[in-house]
Amino acid sequence: MTEPTVPTDAELDVLKAFWRDGALSSREVQTRIADGLGWTSSTTRTVLERMRAKGLLVRREVHGVAVYEATQPKVAVIGGMMKRLSALLEIDDPLPAAAFSGSQLLDAEDIAALEQALADDAETK
Repeated sequence: MTEPTVPTDAELDVLKAFWRDGALSSREVQTRIADGLGWTSSTTRTVLERMRAKGLLVRREVHGVAVYEATQPKVAVIGGMMKRLSALLEIDDPLPAAAFSGSQLLDAEDIAALEQALADDAETK
């Protein structure tokens, strides 16, 4: 399996909206996060299209409205980030996913899946 594209901090903010709410239009993304980032609606559309070009989002038409969806589940993206951090810090064992037990984004099932993915990756090394 190929590693997911590394999202920027702003792209992670956008992805969180999709992971929480599922498919969204550009306007819905604007309402949820872009105002807080100080983005105009055209900036939001540009970021969404760049994310689509990077393979982070897919776009489809629903009743004439462009709707975007995340292509990678949050566990895959967060797991990839944790693996990169572990490599950067030269840590041989996987980082403990249980450290995220207070997360508002990850539930207990996500944390268990993340823990398993990190353990599986450590076994293949």
